[in-house]
Amino acid sequence: MLKKTPILPFILTTSLFALWGFANDITNPLVKAFGTIFNQSQTVSTFVQVAFYGGYCLMAIPAAIFIKKYTYKKGLLIGLALYGLGCLAFIPAAQFGLFQSFLIAYFIMTCGLSFLETSANPYILAMGEEESSTQRLNLAQSFNPIGSITGAYIATNFILAKMNKLGTAERAALPKAEFESIKMADLEVVKGPYVIIGFVLVVMFILFLIYKMPEFKEKDTSKGLDLKGTFKRLFANARYREGVIAQTFYVGAQITMWTFIVQYGTGVFMEQGISEVDAAEKSSGLQIFALMLFAGSRFVFTYLMKFFKPGLLLMILSILAVILLIPVLSSTSQMGLYCIIGVSGCMSLMFPTIYGIALKGVGDDAKLGAAGLVAAIGGGALIPLIQANIIDNAAVSISFVVPLICFIVIAIYGRRAYKTFAV
Repeated sequence: MLKKTPILPFILTTSLFALWGFANDITNPLVKAFGTIFNQSQTVSTFVQVAFYGGYCLMAIPAAIFIKKYTYKKGLLIGLALYGLGCLAFIPAAQFGLFQSFLIAYFIMTCGLSFLETSANPYILAMGEEESSTQRLNLAQSFNPIGSITGAYIATNFILAKMNKLGTAERAALPKAEFESIKMADLEVVKGPYVIIGFVLVVMFILFLIYKMPEFKEKDTSKGLDLKGTFKRLFANARYREGVIAQTFYVGAQITMWTFIVQYGTGVFMEQGISEVDAAEKSSGLQIFALMLFAGSRFVFTYLMKFFKPGLLLMILSILAVILLIPVLSSTSQMGLYCIIGVSGCMSLMFPTIYGIALKGVGDDAKLGAAGLVAAIGGGALIPLIQANIIDNAAVSISFVVPLICFIVIAIYGRRAYKTFAV
């Protein structure tokens, strides 16, 4: 799959997949944490994901226009700069002590992540032969869970474990001054890891700035920024158009599974007599196991793509995810937790496979086509809000009907890819 691929640029670009995986999964457990710190509902706390994935969605098209006009490398540099700036913005956010200030920091971060994904995914696809492009992207995406596991580990052991152990109800009963003191101390704990990764990003920015990365030129440069023509061609392409829809539902499903495993697990462990904060910490630890399964499964399924069509694997794993979610809907239970973790193995293949199928054969439209698929990450902003509202007004277990519906949509796209598009 790496035939005719420049190895060092491939390694450098692949390292970025781990960096945005870190951002995604240090953030997911903090939805529950922000709810406790600020004593607010899950729906309000889920605006962390709205800000996070909203930045992805809104910046994807501008990022694509930028890299189409300039180069993949410049897109990567802009992405690293904004990502780093957003992380360092946690310093004033913690000082202000306002939930909204953290939302602004997350939004800046993910404007950078949008540039990185819009640049790095098609850049990897371009680094070699088109026949192995989907397999090559799956290989690069295999390093994304390494960052995800690291992010979840740090969230569990260096944020949740160090927060004040008082639960939501106990904090609500405190005098205002004491509540504010605990809140500000907890926000300092939240800030620390983001500031450290901000300085790591400064180093990465310098490294990409000084290294000469190869650029893959479009075959026909006369088209320039023909946005209308490009989008007309892309959305006339059923494989691409349906791929954007499938990707929207996939990202929504992924974020709901990895965000609300904490809420689901908290309910399970509190029934065993564990305090709310300790139950949330223990549940966040389970996310690490889910991510480890996700990481290992991606290497396995990347290998299996040598023997099976991507669309077929996508369909089979989506159906399996639906089956695993059925026990989750009935009640909060230990079995349900195991099933939620199992779904992560099914999800491992999905994002890069949908991405590769949708962009297959689009040629010079790949840069703007990638933008549509990155904008689809906006599903992670909207779909979790639906599930959070169900949690606040009904039950955590019932709320998992939301990702179940998402996986049904993905299964339909997988079947279409295999049967109709022959991919």
